[in-house]
Amino acid sequence: MSVRVGILGATGAVGQRFIQLLDDHPTFDLAAVTASSESAGETYREAAKWRVDTPIPDDVAEMEVAETTPAGVADDDVDLLFSSLPSGVAAEVEPEFLEEGYVVSSNSSNDRMAADVPLTIPEINPDHLDLIEVQRDERGWDGALVKNPNCSTITMVPTLAAIDEFGLESVRVSTLQAVSGAGYSGVTSMEIIDNAIPHIGGEEEKMETESRKLLGEFDGAEVALHDADVAASCNRIPTLDGHLENVFAEFADDPSPEDLREAMRSFEGAGDLPSSPDQLIKVFGEDEPERPQPRLDRTYADGMGIVAGGVQSTDAGTKYNCLAHNTIRGAAGASLLNGELLVEEGYV
Repeated sequence: MSVRVGILGATGAVGQRFIQLLDDHPTFDLAAVTASSESAGETYREAAKWRVDTPIPDDVAEMEVAETTPAGVADDDVDLLFSSLPSGVAAEVEPEFLEEGYVVSSNSSNDRMAADVPLTIPEINPDHLDLIEVQRDERGWDGALVKNPNCSTITMVPTLAAIDEFGLESVRVSTLQAVSGAGYSGVTSMEIIDNAIPHIGGEEEKMETESRKLLGEFDGAEVALHDADVAASCNRIPTLDGHLENVFAEFADDPSPEDLREAMRSFEGAGDLPSSPDQLIKVFGEDEPERPQPRLDRTYADGMGIVAGGVQSTDAGTKYNCLAHNTIRGAAGASLLNGELLVEEGYV
């Protein structure tokens, strides 16, 4: 089965990752790329300042960039759209596509916590996708909108989902986030070299709310947020890619470090989806407490996996570290995986 897809905001950093990941994808065939009106009409090679570490696919380089409107992609017979638009733009533009009947898998942060919008990690909560039926009833459109979480949230939540069986009660997390998460121009060299920035606007709230929605229960009509107490401190550090996070968790039960490592190792991926790793979470044992590290571990499972380590007991519960590639698993790859789930579940 071949599904024709388009990318909204294709020239930006996440849009470029989409193009890289879609190259030779077994299901998706890239048919449309959009950008701002200033770039419309140019070839993709002319419009994009390509910064990904693999070349622009030849067929994409010569594609004409369309304006980011339903009219701009109307002639491309697109079945599914991936959105990497800035959230302020997406909040205005995505509904226009949805009202025209398009299915949109979006990395943009707007509407992630909306009651009728599925916030989905296919390995964690694929059943939440059925919120689309509620969404269509509530909003009166034929399209469908699904969101993936923030890049720091998606690093932590798979590990929490794996160990929730022990009665997860509270989470404290401190992040060490790569500069690519802010976009190419987001953090200047004078800010970040020889430095760390102990604040990322809006990031802490996203981790605290999105994680509870992802781990929540869907009853067919709404999602009840997980009742764990979650608090986050988010920090920018001078690594290029890969968010490393220090997690402190408390449980109703008293699991041992080995119980937690085994629960993470054995947590199942979404085997029917081509972009989901066979082993979602790689776990380092007690003999390698210095892992994971961004430079060494961010490309695990081609950047689509989660890596954990440093699991140990404390007087207050458990602490461990986790890591994921923030622009692959944490952004474009997460949205791509949601697109695969949409196809698998018959929404495309």
